[in-house]
Amino acid sequence: MYIEMLIIAIIIIYIFIVNGKINKNSLLSSDSKLCNLLKEKDYDFLLIAKYGDRVYNPNEVYIKRIKEGIIVGLALIFVFLSQVNYLTIIIAIVIGFLVYKYQYISLKKWYRGHLSYIDSLLPYYLKTLEVLVHHYTVPVALARSIDDAPEVFKPGLKRLVEKIEAGDSSIDPYMDFAKEYPVRDSMRMMRLLYRLGLGEQEKKHQQLVSFSKSVSSLQAKAREQKYQSRLDSMERRTMIMMVVTGGGSLILLLISMFIMMSAAV
Repeated sequence: MYIEMLIIAIIIIYIFIVNGKINKNSLLSSDSKLCNLLKEKDYDFLLIAKYGDRVYNPNEVYIKRIKEGIIVGLALIFVFLSQVNYLTIIIAIVIGFLVYKYQYISLKKWYRGHLSYIDSLLPYYLKTLEVLVHHYTVPVALARSIDDAPEVFKPGLKRLVEKIEAGDSSIDPYMDFAKEYPVRDSMRMMRLLYRLGLGEQEKKHQQLVSFSKSVSSLQAKAREQKYQSRLDSMERRTMIMMVVTGGGSLILLLISMFIMMSAAV
């Protein structure tokens, strides 16, 4: 019964595709509302954070994830076609979903392992930008900073500059960048940068001083976190060494006791 229902469902879907009722290209396209509904909010950021400019279109990579999950799920259903039932279908769907989720879980794991490094990139980039703002307007300074910016920020900076050059003088392009790169204090620093771009020329020096202090404070936090991360790593290694040494000593002691007891008997 299950096989017949599955075959009928496949035939119906095929007929809809042939008659144009279902557009297979738009169903799994990068602009599909269904696909974007399933996408994790921080997926694009994590993907670009790890691979930088090597990712030309995060949506295409995401669609590939969905297709891999569907293919694995359907393949498992066909493998167990002779024994198909609700349980095997559920198992196939779960495994397909895990295949779909695997890349995201891997990216999250990578991000957690490199969190302090990624957080430290923003203040050092802003320090470079601060030097350029002394000589140019904020939009021009942003455009000139792209080539020397960390790889992870380049795609977002290009989009930020494009929006500004297209005539968007609101804070939205800056906030979009901050949302795309949710690193430490990105929202606050983008607001400061936007206000710096709005400031009158006679007030620019005062605003630059305020901006510079914020960047220096951010750098200090990054250095402190880096130092704390190293300290935590050293403490973990010390604990591991103590546990291994203590455990080894205990095992040797027990072995010695067993040998002595055996000799006594």
